[in-house]
Amino acid sequence: MAVRQCFQWTRAARGYIAGSRWEQTLVFPDGQRYFFASDRVTTVNDCECLLLRTDLPGHLKHDRGDCFTSIYLSHVGEISSDRFLYDFPPDGDFLYRRAERAIQEHLIRAYRLRVGAEAGPWLGGITIDPADVYEAWCHQRGYVCFIQEIGGRKIRRDESFGADYAIGYFDSVEEMVVLARRLKGLKGLKVAGETESARWGWTEHGGG
Repeated sequence: MAVRQCFQWTRAARGYIAGSRWEQTLVFPDGQRYFFASDRVTTVNDCECLLLRTDLPGHLKHDRGDCFTSIYLSHVGEISSDRFLYDFPPDGDFLYRRAERAIQEHLIRAYRLRVGAEAGPWLGGITIDPADVYEAWCHQRGYVCFIQEIGGRKIRRDESFGADYAIGYFDSVEEMVVLARRLKGLKGLKVAGETESARWGWTEHGGG
């Protein structure tokens, strides 16, 4: 199954014009517990640093860690749920900034679900090209905020930017890492056709 959706901004910040377009493609491969997502923004403005703010794998609502045991950030490692009992700001801990470190081999953000008294599967998000991520937050503000900012580069009118992801359930961090390596170099999720005979693929293929 595949989904394509779009939105055209009707408002803009002072000094800019409205009309930039966001497009998203979702593909749900048969027999998998994860799906692929692609975000693309085509701008109608010249910008020095244009961003798209997303949530990956999605904000985590909890009551003192009642529904998760730990969080995994590929640039940090595994973090106990105890670290998220009290609020702290985005730059208080665990902040990822592209400008402050070498580009990661893979960029994975996930949390491990609590199933009764046991640790269950991971709900994770993999950004296929880590270089697409400008900044990524993981902080507590009544919930765990997983904001991730895409882009952050100079761009001109009618140009596009975006990112591609794999999002879903995994039994281990190792399983996510294996998938991230297999997807390396892929870019531009696309779907051709509108019926059951539609096909999906990638506009760029790497050596991963």
